[in-house]
Amino acid sequence: MPAASPASHDQPRDLSIPPYFAKLKDPRRAHRRLHLLQDIIVIALCATIAGAKDWQEIETFGRKRQEWLKRFLRLPHGIPSHDTLERVFDRINPGAFQACFRNWVTALQQALKIKQVAIDGKTLRSSGSAILGPLHLVSAWATAQRLSLGQVAVDAKSNEITAIPALLDLLDLNGALVTIDAMGCQKAIAQKVIDRGGDYILTVKDNQENLRADIQQALQQAYENDFANVEHDTYETRERGHGRAEYRCYTVLHSTEGIRHAADWAKLTTIGMCYSERTINGVTTDELRFFIGSRRASAKVYGKALRNHWGIENALHWQLDVTMNEDDNRVSKRQAAENLALLRRLTLSLLYAHPAKLSIAKKQFAAALDPEFLEEILQADGILEKR
Repeated sequence: MPAASPASHDQPRDLSIPPYFAKLKDPRRAHRRLHLLQDIIVIALCATIAGAKDWQEIETFGRKRQEWLKRFLRLPHGIPSHDTLERVFDRINPGAFQACFRNWVTALQQALKIKQVAIDGKTLRSSGSAILGPLHLVSAWATAQRLSLGQVAVDAKSNEITAIPALLDLLDLNGALVTIDAMGCQKAIAQKVIDRGGDYILTVKDNQENLRADIQQALQQAYENDFANVEHDTYETRERGHGRAEYRCYTVLHSTEGIRHAADWAKLTTIGMCYSERTINGVTTDELRFFIGSRRASAKVYGKALRNHWGIENALHWQLDVTMNEDDNRVSKRQAAENLALLRRLTLSLLYAHPAKLSIAKKQFAAALDPEFLEEILQADGILEKR
């Protein structure tokens, strides 16, 4: 990073986040706006990148880095208190905040050509209160780019089946392959993916009992007849390491014969299964899983997509829980919790984008110690503009 000119310390440089968050409406009354909304958001974003996990830690970061922040922000009344931070974030409309986030993601998508989107839900276990249960969010994750594409909160009286279509409505799925676990194996969700320009792979379990039985029967007949007159493909993988061996065999049939109400599943072309064996310390276990898809593709494409789907667990949910302690976060005000969760997902995407060969935890530690490293992360992908 080039050294700053002497003049840059005399006049504040712009560390706001236009054009992405510039149109976010300030929810406060005019006479209550001691601190600029853009300043509050940037302080919270910087602090979260540096490892802050709650409002008190965000305030502490702001006070310890106040002189550095003054190079970028106006801070007319200094650093906001943790009460102010929580109050403001609880008043920001999550839909509007998400729209700003989506503007940034859309700008990235145009360059990244996202090929697979994994969708899965996660509960913030410590976010419940005496009135409301824990906040449950459904997230979309670009598996190859390790980029959070959006989130939708599940209504307290509903489940993921209603939240997934709302999330899909936020996404540009043109050309993308969307993978969803068994909860999302619903005809309306399959139709929504197709309507949004994507293709789907849906895991099939007992919540679709007839579909599961039909797939199993069709595959059994195909095997017994040595796949005569059935367009099919297989793909095998073997992995060894850390004291265990894993074998997987993916089989796909490009036929819906024998599937009851197949026409009700939008553009359904393919049914399949994955047989897996895992051997640990000489003990072998096996599992059989079934799936459906709208894309006529090889078993290798299906196998890799199903394996990549778990990136949302390992690269997103695991990092949020283990590195960012999201499960232990006790922010119970619902809008504040939802907005802070979105901020963590934005943070994680920025940390992944930085090229340093460090873990996410070590990048956060480096950002906390070194303001220049933090500045590099913030300027990645053009999210920040300087005056």
